[in-house]
Amino acid sequence: MSSSTRDLATASITAPRRGGARWWGLAIIALAQFMVIMDASIIGVALPEMQADLGFTPNTLSWVFNAYVIALAGLLLLGGRLSDLFGPRRMFALGWMVLGAGSLVAGFAGDVPTELIGRVLQGAGSALIAPAALTMLMMLFGSNPRELTKAMAFYGAAAPAGGTAGVFLGGVITEFASWPWVFFINVPIAAVILLVMWKALPGGKVGARGSVDVFGALTVTVGLAALVYGIVRSEVVGWAAAETWIALGGGALLLVLFLIIQRVRREPLVRLSIFRSPDLGAANLAQVMLGAAWIPMWFFLNLYLQQVLGFTAFPAGAALLPMTTLIMVGMILLAPRVIATFGTKVPIVSGLLILAAGLAWMAFVSPDGDYWVDALLPSLVVAFGQALAFIPSLQTAISAAPPEEGGLASGIVNTSYQVGSAVGLAVVSAIASAFGASQLGDPVALTEGYSAAFIAAGALALLGAVLTMILFRGRR
Repeated sequence: MSSSTRDLATASITAPRRGGARWWGLAIIALAQFMVIMDASIIGVALPEMQADLGFTPNTLSWVFNAYVIALAGLLLLGGRLSDLFGPRRMFALGWMVLGAGSLVAGFAGDVPTELIGRVLQGAGSALIAPAALTMLMMLFGSNPRELTKAMAFYGAAAPAGGTAGVFLGGVITEFASWPWVFFINVPIAAVILLVMWKALPGGKVGARGSVDVFGALTVTVGLAALVYGIVRSEVVGWAAAETWIALGGGALLLVLFLIIQRVRREPLVRLSIFRSPDLGAANLAQVMLGAAWIPMWFFLNLYLQQVLGFTAFPAGAALLPMTTLIMVGMILLAPRVIATFGTKVPIVSGLLILAAGLAWMAFVSPDGDYWVDALLPSLVVAFGQALAFIPSLQTAISAAPPEEGGLASGIVNTSYQVGSAVGLAVVSAIASAFGASQLGDPVALTEGYSAAFIAAGALALLGAVLTMILFRGRR
């Protein structure tokens, strides 16, 4: 554990130092992570009803998901910087207010533009919540490496729980209520958190000073949005279309401009020299590859269950519960012990290799397949690999940064995972469509497309393992 982790104990904060108050704070922080991920997945089952009521076309419907993820990924760095400057607890509270407002807008929306505005607001609120939550976790537990590992495990386990709960809960709400309630459910949760958070979470700042790089925030947000837009639109207009390359080229130029701004600005959004910290860059790269492999697997496994095996929304969500249970148990019980014994490099590399092996097994799905053999068993292998690699890479990415830049490090690692998820899903979706995943009603073609998706996701996990092996120093 780096000295920066221990130094957080000396930051200018007011925090619950002992007893159950800190663990209540961890519960709120884990719930925040749960909700951030759940809001990305809960709309999946409700999309057909939203399309009918609001007038989405098949080509624009995916933006109910993309609007949230792009806003989240693009604004996380800004959220981390604001957390460092104005205090993580204040930004955490502001984030819940914005998320609640966005949920109301999305739930009451009567047309496509209003719905997308609501989703962007939800993503912006989550972008304030996520880095502030990780910073406060470090403030609460950073002085005790053993407790920090346990806290990270609970925090990490909240992510897959939120993803699966979103699918399961979305099916229940859509079936027994109506689609607006997949958004309205956030409002009472936000209200409760805003009432109880003040005594359980640490206040004050972590020592950063300076101004906000608004231009840098705009360039990275619009650049990421253009990049993801180009990849997503390539499925519709093709890779050779001018629209695709204008979006990709514009996004790349904006991201290069962002890096130039960060290099020349006195008080940048991202101090680029932060990546000189040992293993911080490699840990974030591991998070990119984990997101790029895990999210496409989850997305296409759910489609395979429903469109090929014939599961309805509710049973499909229930079918993913064993995978979620294993990954939570692995993160909470196994990962801390493996880190204590082997350090961080071994579990990251091993986890990515196991994730790749599980996806290779999953690629053998068949049109007349069996849930137990084609879905359950390989999904458990995939979950084990994800559980093994996620916590050590997350912990390294946070603890390697100086304490006054804890919010920035939190924003970077959250951005890494979300960008990996968005870009990975877009690329794997394009590959799956090329192999038949867009041919609805044809189980054979769909299965071939989903198999190609699992192979592509496995290749990304394998690439992540190789890069981590080369770049990661792996301190104990």
